[in-house]
Amino acid sequence: MGGQITTEDFERVEIRVGTVVDAQPFPEARKPSIKLWVDFGGVIGVKRSSAQLTVHYTPDRLIGRQVVAVVNFPPRRIAGFESEVLVLGVPDENGAVVLLRPDFKVPDGGRMY
Repeated sequence: MGGQITTEDFERVEIRVGTVVDAQPFPEARKPSIKLWVDFGGVIGVKRSSAQLTVHYTPDRLIGRQVVAVVNFPPRRIAGFESEVLVLGVPDENGAVVLLRPDFKVPDGGRMY
């Protein structure tokens, strides 16, 4: 486990909910991945992400699903694709990613506190 952070540190991390509006296979990535376009509504709009989700998810099953993501990390280039947000998940018992999402539909762009 990492060291302790302050409340101010946590408040700087902008974690928001968005809806996946498009998802495509990403065969160019080093590890099996899916390209995501996530709509965070309002000011943020649609952002792209690359996520290693292929064990539990297919692109067509992700469209319309709400996800939780960090929206204020700097973008990263992954195999020529600019990943603008970090979609959050936790590992299952075998280490495969399981996405975090709200229990109920909430407005896109809502911030986690």
